[in-house]
Amino acid sequence: MELTALADLTETPHAEVFEHRDPRTVRLQLAEGESVPPHTHPGTDVVLHLLSGRLELSLDGETHDVAAGELVRFSGDREVSPRAVEPATAVLVFAPQ
Repeated sequence: MELTALADLTETPHAEVFEHRDPRTVRLQLAEGESVPPHTHPGTDVVLHLLSGRLELSLDGETHDVAAGELVRFSGDREVSPRAVEPATAVLVFAPQ
């Protein structure tokens, strides 16, 4: 068993939540207006749980508004780019397909 408190994670914008990375679990923290450049996570299914804030989540160039408390699941083969509309914290799980 691994137990981690998100408040103890200091790396930004990405912090590995668990030492064991199967499935990989990451805390994403973005300041207002900050974004992650478009990229993919081939061979995975991604679950994003937005804990706080608001994101514009671009998937293959189509933008989706994500609010705190919402969860999004998508194929890691899609090009993704999150942008914080307001300060945002999310947990992402990258599960092998």
